[in-house]
Amino acid sequence: MPPLLEARGLSRSFGHVRALDNASFDINAGEVVALIGDNGAGKSTMVKALTGNLPVDSGEVLFDGEQVTITTPHQASEMGMEVVYQDLALAPHLNPVQNMFLGREVSRKGLLGVLGFMDEKTMRARAEAGFRELGGTVRSLTAQVGAMSGGQRQQIAIVRAITWANRIVFLDEPTAALGVVQTKNVLDTIKRVRDKGIAVVLISHSMPHVLEVAERVQVMRLGTRVATLPAKGTTVEQLVGAMTGALDFSNADSKEGAA
Repeated sequence: MPPLLEARGLSRSFGHVRALDNASFDINAGEVVALIGDNGAGKSTMVKALTGNLPVDSGEVLFDGEQVTITTPHQASEMGMEVVYQDLALAPHLNPVQNMFLGREVSRKGLLGVLGFMDEKTMRARAEAGFRELGGTVRSLTAQVGAMSGGQRQQIAIVRAITWANRIVFLDEPTAALGVVQTKNVLDTIKRVRDKGIAVVLISHSMPHVLEVAERVQVMRLGTRVATLPAKGTTVEQLVGAMTGALDFSNADSKEGAA
């Protein structure tokens, strides 16, 4: 079977800066793939290119083996892809439930729905269920998100993405603002999402977390993929060596170890 999502030879420049340089990526359904690299390696640019947030200069993207052109985040969402960026993209003046259903509000049945009334009870129940699954500790579902801690905002963004993604979820540093308990909950949630057949792309600087939950690790350096390594049997030292160029894994840039 072809990969669920595959990028071939993507390139993108910003002026004289080559953010992506003939870069490739692939992930299978129900697989956790970590995308790692030093700052400026091209990880976030790759994710934006794959999810309709950034056009590329050249290269192709395939979804379920078919070439596609994803031009907007809305199109990516309709294809079953959701992203949690480091800036979280939450509306600070809205509460957690409103943020989760922003643009996807559930209308009341009958005439009230036609008149624009929302089914707040249903939306709240679904939000509560999502937080229970994650093990979230958001103190209030009615308070404004802007008044909450960074860790609580991170949880809201993750629950929102997992609620709506049915093919792929991209998580950009999902544990960066979380404590020990919340971090474990996120890692456990990643495994549960994978077990549902949903692919997870994990961008993280925490090499232990990467090796704990990923099946494969794809390493980027200077805008291109330089290695694809199976998480099992790979050490933190080897990942760092691939990221910095201290170790040459060019012959390992294959799909070996894919689920």
